[in-house]
Amino acid sequence: MIDTAHRTVLDGVPQRGNQEILQLRRELLNPTLSVSYREPLKIVRSEGIWLYDQQGQAYMDMVNNVCHVGHCHPRVVAAGQAQMAQLNTNTRYLHDNIVEYALRLTATLPKPLSVVFLTNSGTEANDLALRLARAHTKARGVVVVDHAYHGHSPSMVELSPYKFNGKGGEGRAPHVGVVAMPDTYRGLFGEGPDAGRQYGQLLAPAMAGLHQRGVETAAFYCESLLGCGGQIVLPQGYLAQAYADVRAAGGVCLADEVQVGFGRAGEHFWAFQCQDVVPDIVTLGKPIGNGHPIGAVVTTPDIAASFITGMEYFNTFGGNPVSCAIALAVLDVIAEEQLQANAQCVGNFLMDGLRDLQQRHECIGEVRGRGLFIGAELVSERGARTPDRQKAKDVVEAMKDRHILLSTEGPDDNVLKIKPPIVFSQANAEEFLDKLDTVLSAERP
Repeated sequence: MIDTAHRTVLDGVPQRGNQEILQLRRELLNPTLSVSYREPLKIVRSEGIWLYDQQGQAYMDMVNNVCHVGHCHPRVVAAGQAQMAQLNTNTRYLHDNIVEYALRLTATLPKPLSVVFLTNSGTEANDLALRLARAHTKARGVVVVDHAYHGHSPSMVELSPYKFNGKGGEGRAPHVGVVAMPDTYRGLFGEGPDAGRQYGQLLAPAMAGLHQRGVETAAFYCESLLGCGGQIVLPQGYLAQAYADVRAAGGVCLADEVQVGFGRAGEHFWAFQCQDVVPDIVTLGKPIGNGHPIGAVVTTPDIAASFITGMEYFNTFGGNPVSCAIALAVLDVIAEEQLQANAQCVGNFLMDGLRDLQQRHECIGEVRGRGLFIGAELVSERGARTPDRQKAKDVVEAMKDRHILLSTEGPDDNVLKIKPPIVFSQANAEEFLDKLDTVLSAERP
């Protein structure tokens, strides 16, 4: 029985113990709703890169790419509070915030990406982008990268092998083509200088397969850095080859920047710029509002014009003044605190440190990443590159015991994913590397 005799009340909300919350979640909430870690944490406060439990213990958050400029950043919080106290309404009234945000956002993007649609999430952005692509091309087919995840709506689950080939999935839909991940560590073409082009050439047969089923290609969806695929960095030349073949077939090219945009890649503000390409559509989410629900689609005037069919696109909350005020503050903070440069500098330091650990710990098969989007692939036998899922899970739990929060990713769930808020410092990185070294040393056979 759960003891409720000593329960406190804070701001009118009863403060329950972890076991009671877990029990109520099982009884009252979506039964597929998961929790992290063998012993779940109750998090009640946050600041910067830190999460705090009900006892006030601090945990270094190295996996939250949503609170991009740090949890509860004062500038972002104040912007939302001030606008919420003044006005929040829909876009059928004129307001400065939405047009100011469109101006500021498109100024960060290459031409001709100049037309903005605002949504409430990355899923919604990717879903709307599909409508835009189909309206422009008059086709239905979509090519995606294996193990990709583009959202949880029905249309996006159909474009997400991570979901439709996983537990409970219904398999690939007839209008979807799938190409192999451009993984130079354990993929088809190895690590050679031509791997990017070779992987890119897989698009043509995928589109031919759709054509044989009577389906023409509307779009190619690809994350600019692969998240669920295992923190994969695209080999140079991949998107250039893929985009050329897709456009030759009449399709449009979409860069999913929901996880990796807004300076996280370090060298560039947008991760697709690392490939020297310009997509036809870019989708944004997660970091755009630092935890506030907002997303966006940015596209060309030609594609936007194809969407003018007589049917209005109206989104009750998309582009509301509060969301835009928050998103503007995020752009301000990235610029004023030089966080893109921080992501580059600290990310390089972190990857150098991980590669140093790789020299001393056989279980680290590969270190890869850009800026503060990093993966460390754990293996049981380095020569054979055999994925070690259990080792990755054990490391995550051991690091959590040392108050550092990580998670795992990849088809074999053996990649430590590292994508902290981009205020992450070199001192934070040093603490992480020291504790990871301790954990890996303790777990040697």
